[in-house]
Amino acid sequence: MFSVHLSEIPRTISFRTGLLFLALFGCSFLALFGYIYWQTAFYLKTEADTALYRQVENRSAQAPDLQLLEIRKHAVQDAEARLPHSLFDADGKFIAGAIHQLPPYSAFDKPQEFRWLKANGHHRTIRFIVHRQADGKILLVAQDIHDIREFDELLINALISGGILLLVVGLFGAVALGYSAHRRLDKVSRSIKGIIEGDLTGRLPIQGTNDDIDRLASVVNGMLDELERLMSEVKGVCDDIAHDLRTPLTRLIAGLERAQRRGLDEEQYAGSINAALTEAKALLLTFKALLRISEIENSARRSHFAPLDLNLICADAAELYEPLAEERGIQLTLAESQTPAIIAGDAQLMFDAICNLLDNAIKFCPDQSQVRLTVIAEHSAVGIRVSDNGPGIAPAEREAVLRRLYRAESSRHTPGNGLGLSMVSAVARLHDMQLAVSDAAPGCQIDLLGKKPSATSALLLNPGVQNQL
Repeated sequence: MFSVHLSEIPRTISFRTGLLFLALFGCSFLALFGYIYWQTAFYLKTEADTALYRQVENRSAQAPDLQLLEIRKHAVQDAEARLPHSLFDADGKFIAGAIHQLPPYSAFDKPQEFRWLKANGHHRTIRFIVHRQADGKILLVAQDIHDIREFDELLINALISGGILLLVVGLFGAVALGYSAHRRLDKVSRSIKGIIEGDLTGRLPIQGTNDDIDRLASVVNGMLDELERLMSEVKGVCDDIAHDLRTPLTRLIAGLERAQRRGLDEEQYAGSINAALTEAKALLLTFKALLRISEIENSARRSHFAPLDLNLICADAAELYEPLAEERGIQLTLAESQTPAIIAGDAQLMFDAICNLLDNAIKFCPDQSQVRLTVIAEHSAVGIRVSDNGPGIAPAEREAVLRRLYRAESSRHTPGNGLGLSMVSAVARLHDMQLAVSDAAPGCQIDLLGKKPSATSALLLNPGVQNQL
C-alpha cells in the first residue's frame, strides 16, 4: 500500500508545491550565500591590499640604509614569511629580503598574486606589490594569503554542504507533504465513493484546520446536506401524496362512478359534476402550490430581488387578514419596528409567506383569541414574528410541519393542503433566512429572521423603498 502511495506522490499538488518552494528557497539560499561570499572575499582582499599599500608607503619613506637594515631585520623576525619584504636593484637582482627572486608582474604598484615555493618545500599563495623607488631600486612587499584562501574554501564547502542539506530536507518535506495530502485525499475519495454508492448520510472529513481542503469539504458537505434534505422531502412528498391525495381522488372517482351507474336527473347530474369539479380544482391547487414551491427552491425569482421594507409588507398583510380575524372575534395586532426593516428580496414572495403564517395562525386559533404580527429590526437580525395563543404545535412535529403535504392528526379535518409552511420554508431559504417554530406559552410562535445587511449593503438598500406589491 505504501509503495502505491509513494508512486502517486509526485502527481500530488502538495509534492509539486513543495518542490516549487524548494526551488525558490534554493535560489534564495544560493543568492544570499553568494552575496555573503562575494562581500567577504572582497572585504578580505581589500583589507590585504590596503595593508600592502601602507607597507609600501612606510618602506619607501625610509632612508636607503635604514630601509636595507629594516628589511634584513624583518626577514629574521618573520621566520614563517607571512609578510615577506624584499629589495632588488634596478635590474631585478636580489639585494635583501625573504623572497630571492622577483616574481613575474604586469605593472608597478598593482596588487598581484603568485605561487611561492618556500624553503620548506610548501607552495603558498602570495599577494604582492612591486614598487620602483626614487633611487631606481625595486621594493617587493607581499602577504601570505593562504588563510584567506582557506577561509574561501571553508565558505564554499559550507555552501555545498548547506545546499545538500537543504535539498535533502526539502525533498523529504515535499515527500511528507505529498504523502500526507495523498492520504487525506484518499479519505475524501472514499467518502465520495460511499456517497456515490447511495450513502447520502456520509460527509467529507474535515480536520478543523480551515485550510483549502477543509473549506472545500465544508461547502460540499453543505451541498450534501441540501441534497439529503431534498431527497428526504421527495420521499416524504411521495408518501404524503399517496396518503393525502388518495382520499380526494377516491371521492372524485366514486362520485363519477355513481353518476355513471345511476339514472340521475339533470339537477343531480349537475351536482355530481360540480362536486367532481370541486375535487379536481382542489387537486389542481395542490399541484400548483407544489410547482410554486419548486420554483422558489430553484431560485428562479432571485432576479426579482430588490430592497423592501418589512414594515410596509406586514402592514399590507395585516390589513388583508383583519376582516377574516374580526369575523371570528380574533384580535390581530401589528407591532411595526421603529426603524426601517430593510432586506433584499422578492416582495410578492415575502407577502405570500407572511400571509400564509397569518392564515395558519387565524385558522388554528379558537375564536376570541389573539394573533400578533411583529416586525423585528435588531442590531444583527431583521425579520418578522407571528405568535398566537392557540393550541400550538407539539415539539415532536415542529420539524415535520415544514415538509410538503404534512398535516398533523389534529388538523387533518381542517381545510388546507399542508403546503403553507412548506412554501414559507422555501421562501426563507431563498432569502437566506431562518424559519424557527417555538412555543409561545401558550400558543405557537414562528420566527422568520435573516442577517442584518452590512453597512455597505445598507447604503445600497435605500430605506425609502416603496411597496412593490
